[in-house]
Amino acid sequence: MNIRGKKAVVVGGASGMGRATADALAAAGADVAILDRESSSGKEVAGALGGIFHPIDITDFDGAEQSLQNAVNELGALHVAVNTAGGGTVKRTLGRSGPHDLESFQNVINLNLVSTFNLNRLQAFHMSHNEPEDEERGVIINTSSIAAYEGQIGQVAYSAAKAGIAAMSLVMARDLGPQGIRAMAIAPSLFATGATAKFTDEQVAPLVADAAFPKRMGRPEEYAKLALAIVDNPMLNGQALRLDAGQRFAPR
Repeated sequence: MNIRGKKAVVVGGASGMGRATADALAAAGADVAILDRESSSGKEVAGALGGIFHPIDITDFDGAEQSLQNAVNELGALHVAVNTAGGGTVKRTLGRSGPHDLESFQNVINLNLVSTFNLNRLQAFHMSHNEPEDEERGVIINTSSIAAYEGQIGQVAYSAAKAGIAAMSLVMARDLGPQGIRAMAIAPSLFATGATAKFTDEQVAPLVADAAFPKRMGRPEEYAKLALAIVDNPMLNGQALRLDAGQRFAPR
């Protein structure tokens, strides 16, 4: 899909990989809407790239639907959706204080997996109204993690959620193929976003020691480059692409 002139939504676009992707989409000629928390810097980021901002709480499923609708109304259409918002917690299945509580497990699943599917189903609906370009109407890109494949100790909820995002890709691609909509996921390793961006070289070194090359955290713009390559290449569909420098997480 040619990015120039297309309408794009980046959920979680106020910072990190989402912000880098929003910047890259705008630089490539897309009209971009950033959806992020009300308390985020989304409004300022959107203003800097000539886009628009709409606040969203992705765990408020009805509210998220309205936020997306508002963004699409202002954009006029939706061709590209990139979803990067999420988070996790660290708890063992069975710890010293007893079994993993169900509430926090469900919260992580809702924050990552359920919210992503909620957005996807709605994004696909908006894309289905587009006139096809070379038979294509839209591209959905979700954010998984290499924790989906090699979750570390204490990541049982996060790994389950990110594995679900990876697994949805093929099924959604099959579901949405007749509408000319592609569904992909990116599974990053450790990236310099949020708190990790403040780590010193000494703190980072053991975290990336098992990477093949380069032995460093990923940079947000490297996620953005892959996202734009996915949009550009119609043969990329129905899978989660690892973006990990050949790293495989150790148990801890």
